[in-house]
Amino acid sequence: MPKAQTDAEWSDKAKNLLRSELKRKGVTYAQLSGMLEDIGVNENEKNIANKISRGVFTMAFFLQCMAAIDVSEIRL
Repeated sequence: MPKAQTDAEWSDKAKNLLRSELKRKGVTYAQLSGMLEDIGVNENEKNIANKISRGVFTMAFFLQCMAAIDVSEIRL
């Protein structure tokens, strides 16, 4: 049976997953801000950086980011 993980560990996984997809696509936080705006989501670069660095963001935000950078599949 796998070891139980803390919320902080889950947050780190979420943060790392989002960062890796951005890096794979070559997208900066500033570019992500513009791409999110294109789909109707208003987030500035600083807010994006803060959310991702804390690793605390909603699944909705994660899905918005994936849609903005045109990622339809992720591997966990």
